[in-house]
Amino acid sequence: MARKVYHVTPAGNRDWKVKREGADRADSIYGNKENAVERAKDLATSGGLGQVVIHKQDGKIQTEHTYGKDPYPPKG
Repeated sequence: MARKVYHVTPAGNRDWKVKREGADRADSIYGNKENAVERAKDLATSGGLGQVVIHKQDGKIQTEHTYGKDPYPPKG
């Protein structure tokens, strides 16, 4: 099962969008970052394996959250 990755990125003026990696369109757009992050977390946790990548206003990655059991066993 592949991990679904959702990005929270700036969407113009003060808006923030939630977009699944590889999707053509944003899932949703919010007037503030906090609501966009909450939506991304809801999406990432609803399907088993998920990840949220939160970006800063300049587009650089601020933080990442991973949900669900890692599908790959540790090496060693």
